[in-house]
Amino acid sequence: MAADSSKRAARLAKQTGAFAQRHGGSAEAQIAYVGQVGFRISLVGADGTWGDLMAPSKEAAEEAVRAEGVTLRESFDGEMAEHMRTGRYEWERMAGIQLGAPGGR
Repeated sequence: MAADSSKRAARLAKQTGAFAQRHGGSAEAQIAYVGQVGFRISLVGADGTWGDLMAPSKEAAEEAVRAEGVTLRESFDGEMAEHMRTGRYEWERMAGIQLGAPGGR
């Protein structure tokens, strides 16, 4: 079981580092508990691209972020959101969700 956990953390670290390298060479991350499925690592690259990864535990998420030198933030605040680059798809989807459209459309 511990070997499994170690492999997952190593894989997450590799994915986190690859994201940072693909998106401007650095990234910021915030970790949030999302229930039984685990913890979400929200990532925002230096170029504004954003994405997320799922981790089985907070420890695995923190280890993955720290292993790759990604800046870990306490909260997904306005400053972090300000770095995000959103496009038409995101704006249309958010508007659809707000208006109660099925599936965000």
